[in-house]
Amino acid sequence: MNTAFKPAWWLPGAHLQTLWNPMCRKPPVLQRQRERVWLEDGDFLDLDWHGPHEATAPLVLVLHGLTGSSNSLYALGLQQALAAQGWASAALNWRGCSGEPNLLPRGYHSGASEDLAETVRHLRAQRPMAPLYAVGYSLGGNVLLKYLGESGADSQLQGAVAVSVPFRLDQCADRIGLGFSRIYQAHFMREMIAYVKDKQRLFSHQGQADRLSILEKLGPLDGMRTFWEFDGRITAPLHGYADAQDYYKRASSRYFLGRIETPTLIVQAADDPFVFSHSVPDASELSASTELELHAHGGHVGFVAGSPRRPVYYLERRIPQWLTEQAAKPL
Repeated sequence: MNTAFKPAWWLPGAHLQTLWNPMCRKPPVLQRQRERVWLEDGDFLDLDWHGPHEATAPLVLVLHGLTGSSNSLYALGLQQALAAQGWASAALNWRGCSGEPNLLPRGYHSGASEDLAETVRHLRAQRPMAPLYAVGYSLGGNVLLKYLGESGADSQLQGAVAVSVPFRLDQCADRIGLGFSRIYQAHFMREMIAYVKDKQRLFSHQGQADRLSILEKLGPLDGMRTFWEFDGRITAPLHGYADAQDYYKRASSRYFLGRIETPTLIVQAADDPFVFSHSVPDASELSASTELELHAHGGHVGFVAGSPRRPVYYLERRIPQWLTEQAAKPL
């Protein structure tokens, strides 16, 4: 099976590959059904379902990246491609990412594998006859790989794909502060600070003084320009980490790779502008069930081929192809 990726000649370089999808692609139009999943701590996640309703149709859980949602174009594109081959999918919105703030001071982050575990249990209960798979992009890929390492043989997934993974969060926090990548860093900072401010307004409007107080104790939200600052002042204290370094160490998926027992594909580009080349794991760090496809080009969740008139989204061919291969293997 040919797995080669030939990048579009009209998108030279990692940044054009990275920016084409979110800035220039026409969004796929899908008919989806939203389901609210209530978590054990009283908060909620929203799932957007697409594809066949048959109880035995293979089901794929799609996990978006930082400041994304189920409406991210890579998620919509994958759901469309999966439905075309008769597979169902449910695109997860991490806490507070579905268009309304979540109910608790805490949010989502790169190590939120407990939320993924609850979602997997929910899907297994919803469709117990369906083979279940998961695909994660960027932050979603990091959470997925961490979950797979933590759960080992008990992941309840038949297979998993992780794309453009920030394997070492500390190193990626450094990388995104260099050169043109600072443009991405500034974008993420604006979005993440707005995420916290939206929640503050909700708590204030609802008279939730105790929850508002937790956020206000984190200090002022202005003046943060780097991931190290945001994760040190916001992410770490909100989610039980000592500081940014502790969060990065405990949440980075690279430390969990060797314990993965689920068949797993990792698709990565060597020119990813969010990830140093030395952050990508060596073959010796991967479990026997994991394969790493490291392409020379592709940017961050880019992988655009074809012509300007007819772009081809490699991930939307390669991922369904690999999942189909896994489904054909005997259990």
